[in-house]
Amino acid sequence: MPNHSPSGPPMAASPLTRAVLEIDEYIAGLGWDQPARLFALVDSAQLRTQEPGLAERLGLTGDESAANLTPIEQEELPAGSPLDEFLGTIAWPDAVAGCALTVERMMLPPSAEASVPDGLNEAQLAKWVAKHPDRQEVRMTVAVLRDGARESALRLREKDSPTEVLTGSDLVPGLAEALAATFAA
Repeated sequence: MPNHSPSGPPMAASPLTRAVLEIDEYIAGLGWDQPARLFALVDSAQLRTQEPGLAERLGLTGDESAANLTPIEQEELPAGSPLDEFLGTIAWPDAVAGCALTVERMMLPPSAEASVPDGLNEAQLAKWVAKHPDRQEVRMTVAVLRDGARESALRLREKDSPTEVLTGSDLVPGLAEALAATFAA
């Protein structure tokens, strides 16, 4: 069930949910077939205090709630590098409260999983899924905070509408674990 309206997330949503939906909306505006994108999440009030010039460039006016998180897009992820290997190289500075990642993937419904041929390597499996008639393209935005909080937003390409975005803390647990590991000491 979608948790926000076309006019934006409800004010009752947590700062992390609002940040995930803000990122999802930003990426949706860029269209599909986008590369993976990584974002640092910083405390908006702290950013205004410590980096007023950057806060001004990001459009932070001071009217934001004290609990808001500001997503800051990081440099493009290296092409050809496996995502899990890349995430293993990240070390965030203390000012970063959390991080988020958007990726697009092909998914099959659970009913199709039984028909997956045995013995396929990763590349063969990706090719097989891409040709499957029931495949669906999905954009996943997953965010984690240093304190362990998690949130995700899923958007299907065939239902590409802000009112059709599914949110939840456990929608993409493997990716959330990999992002949380970027904060491990």
